[in-house]
Amino acid sequence: MLNVKTSRPAFHLLLAGWVACFVSMSATAGVHIEHWKTANGAKVYFVAAPDLPIVDVNLVFDAGSARDGDHPGIGQLTANLIEDGTATLNADAVASKFEALGARFDTSSLTDMATIDLRSLSDSAHLQPSLETLAEILKAPAFAEDDLQRERRLQLSRIKAEEESPEDIAQKMFMADLYGNHPYAADPLGTNATLNAISRDDVQAHYRKYYVAANAVLAIVGDLDISHAKQVAEQLSGALDAGTAPAPVGQVTPLTQAVTQSREFPSSQTHVLIGQPGMRRDDPDYIPLYVGNHILGGSGLVARISQEIREKRGLAYSAYSYFMPMRVDGPFTMGLQTRNEKADEARKIMIETLRTFIDKGPTEAELQASKQNITGGFPLRIASNKKIVGYLAMIGFYGLPLDYLDTFNDRVEAVTVAQIMDAFRRRIDPDRLVTIMVGGAAKPS
Repeated sequence: MLNVKTSRPAFHLLLAGWVACFVSMSATAGVHIEHWKTANGAKVYFVAAPDLPIVDVNLVFDAGSARDGDHPGIGQLTANLIEDGTATLNADAVASKFEALGARFDTSSLTDMATIDLRSLSDSAHLQPSLETLAEILKAPAFAEDDLQRERRLQLSRIKAEEESPEDIAQKMFMADLYGNHPYAADPLGTNATLNAISRDDVQAHYRKYYVAANAVLAIVGDLDISHAKQVAEQLSGALDAGTAPAPVGQVTPLTQAVTQSREFPSSQTHVLIGQPGMRRDDPDYIPLYVGNHILGGSGLVARISQEIREKRGLAYSAYSYFMPMRVDGPFTMGLQTRNEKADEARKIMIETLRTFIDKGPTEAELQASKQNITGGFPLRIASNKKIVGYLAMIGFYGLPLDYLDTFNDRVEAVTVAQIMDAFRRRIDPDRLVTIMVGGAAKPS
């Protein structure tokens, strides 16, 4: 469902050793975030990290598949085409230029957002030409017709490949039933018909509308002081039109009843997905739901769902649950893959495990073990520039407080069993779940 187009050039191998050293130093360091707006309205989030001679830049636009509108698939197509250069730099020239500078350039497209990433050495001989190249791309991507046809063929081939994957089929059915007419329901890849109908003019119009400063978050982490970071921000933001931010994506309509669908697929295994719309990224229930789900199905083999499905009954190698918080209510998902003849049994046990968790909540012992696991692992989640720049982009895009990282562990430690039960009872209804089964002839009974 999500596309990440990796960069063609490789970053300098010598950085690997520096990064290994930096991890141990930064894992316990605080994260001080500076925030401002550029002259033409881009929001900037910056963390100085002088320990490594690297600068990470992450540009995030509200331009994911939720903005595809009448052209499903155009968000992914546009993001991929950005890597293909300008009128004077084709894709190979762009790749060669960044590679010669030891820089790394990536684009990606998700449901909520599209991103453009740059990693460069921080000395001016490497950083400045890398920024100039990126600014040139931002200012006037070519969207050449030959590139469009090539990227279209690649995207069509991905659609074909996913049509032959029971896992991908199940995921698309799940999102469609969860979200109905909401933009989140659409396949980010689009369809054969919608992709073939997209013209170069459509791509250019999509870029001009959404890839603008007023619709951008610029995250910067690296070996810069704030004065230099402001210069970088103005240089990149200045390559974009000022533009205007789009209207908010509409709210998700709650499910009114359970929905169950099955599709036969010639395989010995059945993929099962169960869930409903869950929570926003800035949701006030985020921490209780996050901690609660860690106990329910997010902590691997020790989670409730895994214990019931795998450890006690051997019905599946992996069984899990997770929330995917988004701009509006992203999906709450429980999933597994099992033998066709065991699919319905596993489905029933998974739903019953959820129902029991909502009715009775976790034990105090489970809660304490979960807190220790989450807070103990948190330093590793901010243990590199790349991870921090990702968090900055998330904080900016979803409007989270600047002290989000500093207060995360304290907020986790403050969660109680009662708060988890209250949040789950209000947000997850076991009688209004979407259930998707894709595999052999087994059907829900």
